Amino acid sequence: MSVQALKDYIEENKQIWSSKYHGINHWDNVWANGQEVGWSVDADLEVVEYFAYLHDCQRRSEGTDWLHGPRAAQFAQENRELFDLSKSQFKELISAVAGHTKLQPGCKAGENPTIATCWDADRLDIWRVGYSVDTNYLFTERAKDLADLMPDGRCMTPDEIFEMRGVAIDW
Repeated sequence: MSVQALKDYIEENKQIWSSKYHGINHWDNVWANGQEVGWSVDADLEVVEYFAYLHDCQRRSEGTDWLHGPRAAQFAQENRELFDLSKSQFKELISAVAGHTKLQPGCKAGENPTIATCWDADRLDIWRVGYSVDTNYLFTERAKDLADLMPDGRCMTPDEIFEMRGVAIDW
């Protein structure tokens, strides 16, 4: 089993999948950001990938919805069979998802490199709703560096990340 089981379930059961701002395109960006940030802090990328596709799946609106993170964490607990993670990985995922809407640098959870990566990966994609990335809300140095590389405030696309690393990709 992999994250694909979760993605399939959300696609079949949740309208948010096709959301312009909080759906699959955003989740793909969060996963790309998570890979780019995660390597720099030795984050658990399995947890980061599940976070990318879970964190907004319980949104009830495109606007302010401060409880969507805790609802997504509850959804995960109620659907544990969708998550091919160890008990400790699942606990990390639940913490990351539940706290991603409110917690900021300085909180104890943000000291965990996997949780910090999850939160930064999401926040690096904030440009999609009209805001610039504010480095004061980022936890990792790599995320801050990426935010500084994009002066218009948007996250880097996977193609831009590969180009920056000097990796030739023939899509």
